[in-house]
Amino acid sequence: MRPLLRLNPYFLKYRGRLLLGAVFIVLSNLFAVYAPRVVRDAFDLIGEAVALRDVPLSERTLAVPPILDRWLGWTGMDIAGRLQQVTDPDGLAATVAWLSVLLGVLYLVLALLKGFFMFLMRQTIIVVSRLIEYDLKNTVYAHYQQLDRAFYKRNSTGDLLNRISEDVGKVRMYLGPAVMYTINLVVLFVLCISFMLSVNVELTLYALAPLPLMSIAIYHVSNVINRRSMAVQREQSRLSTLAQESFSGIRVLKAYAKEATAEAHFREAAEDFRQRRLDQARVDSLFMPAIMLLIGVSTTLTIFIGGMKLIQGDPTVSVGNIAEFVIYVNMLTWPFASVGWVTSLVQQASASMERLNEFLETAPEVLSEGDGLKVVHGAITFQRVGFRYPDTGIQALEDVSFHVPAGGTLAVVGHTGSGKSTIADLIARQFDATEGEVLIDGVPIRRIDLHTLRASLGYVPQDVFLFSDTIRANIAFSLDTDQVTRERVERAARTAQVHHNIVDFPKGYDTLLGERGITLSGGQKQRVSIARAIAGDPRILVFDDPLSAVDTATEEAILRGLREELKDRTTVIISHRISAVQHADHILVLEHGRVVEEGRHDQLLERGGVYAELHQEQLLEEARSASA
Repeated sequence: MRPLLRLNPYFLKYRGRLLLGAVFIVLSNLFAVYAPRVVRDAFDLIGEAVALRDVPLSERTLAVPPILDRWLGWTGMDIAGRLQQVTDPDGLAATVAWLSVLLGVLYLVLALLKGFFMFLMRQTIIVVSRLIEYDLKNTVYAHYQQLDRAFYKRNSTGDLLNRISEDVGKVRMYLGPAVMYTINLVVLFVLCISFMLSVNVELTLYALAPLPLMSIAIYHVSNVINRRSMAVQREQSRLSTLAQESFSGIRVLKAYAKEATAEAHFREAAEDFRQRRLDQARVDSLFMPAIMLLIGVSTTLTIFIGGMKLIQGDPTVSVGNIAEFVIYVNMLTWPFASVGWVTSLVQQASASMERLNEFLETAPEVLSEGDGLKVVHGAITFQRVGFRYPDTGIQALEDVSFHVPAGGTLAVVGHTGSGKSTIADLIARQFDATEGEVLIDGVPIRRIDLHTLRASLGYVPQDVFLFSDTIRANIAFSLDTDQVTRERVERAARTAQVHHNIVDFPKGYDTLLGERGITLSGGQKQRVSIARAIAGDPRILVFDDPLSAVDTATEEAILRGLREELKDRTTVIISHRISAVQHADHILVLEHGRVVEEGRHDQLLERGGVYAELHQEQLLEEARSASA
């Protein structure tokens, strides 16, 4: 139960509704436990009437059923006067029938009142569970948003989705049904036992004798259920991950004709999940019959012991008492039988909450350590920066230093794996440098509020991601609602050389994109991503190889438009194409995470080093493409 303690603040938040629900539970069960007394009085009434048939008319007396005397005496109904008719030869049957009708009506009224308050009980407690589920999902999602890139590298999307859906759903079953049935069991148990003890203590003890065995069974089974619930949730996450990856990579699967392989992997995972579910179901299926058996033993003991006492002439036991006790024991059947189900729910919820707590207790590694810069102008400084990826231990950057003044343009080139994208990640503070220091406008980046930093940054990642929304919404993503204008969106699209493509679509800027922008080509997605970055008018723009999917002519048109757009903004262009960086104010050449050359385009060509070699390689490649 320890993982579930984290839910206590939610219970406190809705304590008023929960207390009201508990009151409804008490009222519902109070009317329920009175119903067996109506049955007892009915049995005793019939038994007494049968016995009076052999009594002389003048000596016949019929007692008022106690439950009628208690519940209907205040109405002024002349029950005692009607009982005088029993001395009439034909009055006994009529009187008994009349009293039976009253008892039947009373039983129906009690049942209706019980059902009414049960309805209110569910409308409060179950609704509270839905409200807490809503709050919990928002809490988990908000925490996901705060976690950094390193967290998402370590955890699969399928597992994240499973925890916010399946695991929160399991927790809700504890918040609603488990809590409701537990309170109901306690209240009904207390009321039933109190009523039973007030009738016959010895018969009550015999009826409750199997309960210790039930407690032992519940104790031993709980741990088994918990272990198997954890196994089920792990396999559920694995299934979700496989499905998510297959759907996201469906084009690759089909391109390589690997549908059968993917299906085999999914079938294997589904088989493991099925086996874990069956293991859990076996425990549940054995547990419920065991509880029912113990309740059956209680019923048998009640009838046997009560019958023996009745035969022996015990004045404290009547036929009505035996019927009453059988009903009480059977009233406890479902609550006690539900103990197994509730135990399973609690253990599953505990296992799920443990998984949720694992993420909720994961603190983001990238945090604001102050608010030392209110307005970002855009100067970027790297002072002997080094970075090693925490999970792999790969040294991505080593002793990198440079300075870009506000409004300047820096270009970073190098072969694949040289550390270019890592520089972009450190500027956007997706990670923190493990050595040295990154400064923005002379302020250490750790001391700048993350929201302030990222709101001043336009970032075009190497792996373009577009949302399943309209093209207009994707371009205006960085803007507040009141900032979105048609002119602003179209200007950004024109600068990115994608406006003419968009207007050719039947719905233009209102065209809905598929998942991850699948509706568009690779080059169109890159250009929409560029438009999104510049639409927000950021002080710093970081382009991480943004033109890899466009041809040379389009690249030149985009760069021409960007040069005009980026005059007063600090720009970092990361690319493997020399043509994309040759107009930069300063160019860094990286090899294995270190700066091996730096300077302007003409200076680097004159040196005849790595940059000149890259330039020559690309000229040869373009010549080959042109001749082909």
